[in-house]
Amino acid sequence: MAYDRYAAVCHPLRYPALMSGKACALLAAASWAGGAADGAVDVGVVFSFPFCGSLDVDHFFCEVPALLRLSSADTSLFEDLIYACCVVMLLLPLGAIVTSYARVVTAVIRMPSTEGKQKALTTCSSHLAVVGLYYGGAVFSYMQRAATRTPARDRATSVFYTILTPMLNPLIYSLRNREVTRALRKVLGRPGV
Repeated sequence: MAYDRYAAVCHPLRYPALMSGKACALLAAASWAGGAADGAVDVGVVFSFPFCGSLDVDHFFCEVPALLRLSSADTSLFEDLIYACCVVMLLLPLGAIVTSYARVVTAVIRMPSTEGKQKALTTCSSHLAVVGLYYGGAVFSYMQRAATRTPARDRATSVFYTILTPMLNPLIYSLRNREVTRALRKVLGRPGV
């Protein structure tokens, strides 16, 4: 979406060529392939560890850090690899998103029309809010050293980015709709515009 916003704001006349069906399919396929490869490696390595004793996962789903606590082997090297992988899988896309939006903001600042500036920023703000929620929770959850992790904190953070963020996602994207905004103000007891 960040690339879509960049193409729409910075190169509006070339947008149909930049965001063709083929480009969208390639972006989606790359995202899916990267996530699937990361998941396959994580699962393959985690299930190569021996598990003895209690097999009760202290989490509400089988997440890799929760499973590693159950292993009777030394998992420190794999935990370091997970940390490095998270740097790649979280910070590289986040860097691309931030770079894309930095270019959008630069293009918006150069726009002569105040209405154009407002429209461009409104278009981007909902995506930035969702990115902030998702990446904030994921970075907080996965980019911690194993020594500082606790099961209670892992569960709370996982609830944030697996339940709360997807629940807020439709609301955030629909707040640009005036009818939704009026209904939300009515529910919150504030007089609407």
